[in-house]
Amino acid sequence: MLEIIYKMILSLVTENIKDKKSQYFFPLVFSIFILLLSLNLIGLIPYSFTLTSHLIVTLSLSLALFIGINIICIRTHGMHFFSLFLPSGTSVVLAFLLVPIELISYIFKPISLSIRLFANMMAGHTLLKVIAGFAFTLMGKSGILFLLHYVPLLILIPLFGLELGVALIQSFVFSILICIYLNDSINLH
Repeated sequence: MLEIIYKMILSLVTENIKDKKSQYFFPLVFSIFILLLSLNLIGLIPYSFTLTSHLIVTLSLSLALFIGINIICIRTHGMHFFSLFLPSGTSVVLAFLLVPIELISYIFKPISLSIRLFANMMAGHTLLKVIAGFAFTLMGKSGILFLLHYVPLLILIPLFGLELGVALIQSFVFSILICIYLNDSINLH
């Protein structure tokens, strides 16, 4: 299984980072993917804590990566880094409108990256824990209510599979976006 993940992330890095040095970033992207996948899957264990369902964790991770990507861009291109905010061939009049819009969208990249991961993990894991708590409460009752606890338990089975998929997909999406941001910083779109 680890070999399949290894090959998947390797192809992800080589396809999304269009540079001959894309292999240098493979350990970073692979480590991020494995870390996020582990943190997401730990949350599926009953009575456990999902770290990625907290905004401060995802925001810290995405800000650290974003700062690192900016350092790579500045070390690679120097002052040409600022060409990210003003594409070549833009008129002076349009530049006054385009530069603030590009700057705001660039600043919001790590924020959107962290909120995407946080919201997806929070919603799904919370739903699982609420339904499991409801089933547990019904188990403590007597009579027909005790028999009704099977309904939420049966609902939990497909939801657990769905959350397993969401945990994998969110780790993959985070890794893809990091590769895209790295590609933009290396090649200066």
